[in-house]
Amino acid sequence: MDIWLIRDGEKTGPFHDFEIRRRIETGELSGTTPAWHEGLGAWKPLVEIDLFTREFERKAAPPEESPAPDSQSPPPLPATPHCLRRFWARWLDLSLYSGFWWLGMWAAGQDIEAVLSNLWLILTRFVPWFALEALLIHRFGTTPGKWLLGLEVAHADGSRLALGASIRRSLHVLVGGIGFGWELLAVFSQMLCLITALRIKTTQWDHAGGFQVKAKPLKPLRILTLALLYSGAFYLHFIVLFPYALDEVAKERPELKADYDKNPFWYLPKRS
Repeated sequence: MDIWLIRDGEKTGPFHDFEIRRRIETGELSGTTPAWHEGLGAWKPLVEIDLFTREFERKAAPPEESPAPDSQSPPPLPATPHCLRRFWARWLDLSLYSGFWWLGMWAAGQDIEAVLSNLWLILTRFVPWFALEALLIHRFGTTPGKWLLGLEVAHADGSRLALGASIRRSLHVLVGGIGFGWELLAVFSQMLCLITALRIKTTQWDHAGGFQVKAKPLKPLRILTLALLYSGAFYLHFIVLFPYALDEVAKERPELKADYDKNPFWYLPKRS
């Protein structure tokens, strides 16, 4: 069908309707361009002519969405729980804190044997650390051990934890994560956490709170620093607790105690 147009006040044409459609698609003609073809009683905007209405509707419609990525690409890799990194980061924090805690007890003149036999004091000795941990994660998203191993705690959207959420998370770790740090209970708790992390790809406290632990690439220097700090934490425990551990051994083998009294290591706190 032949079409006439009015462009810049002048009548032009005739054009075949296929040519008009092409020019509509390329944007050369707008819907307000006056047009006429045989059978019309008057000039009309192109958009009101039945032959071209669909062309303008198609242009106005939003582009079709591409198929969901899941239908064209493999599913994303499962989340990595970073069990080893989290384990060593957690116990570095706890070992350093515990070492300074025992050193502080000894420096303050406390009876270490009495402290060791005080079950409630032993069970609650990590409470101050977890209060500090909650503040650190709320403020910085990490702790010294986590920072060293490139770990950061955040909400699923990447935002920092509110203080209340951080406190709840730390309490969950204290009770269910390390069993208050009490010997066999701590071992059982850690084994349970490992099984859970391997099954659901995160820990139970992060799963329950909707948190994530982001990990950065780990550099060799940080691994070396980790080993040195663990050695330092062990030394702090050693200088305070070794003499009392030796007393327990001496009950079965008194000759060891006699050897120690004659030749104590220079770095051990000799007791009177």
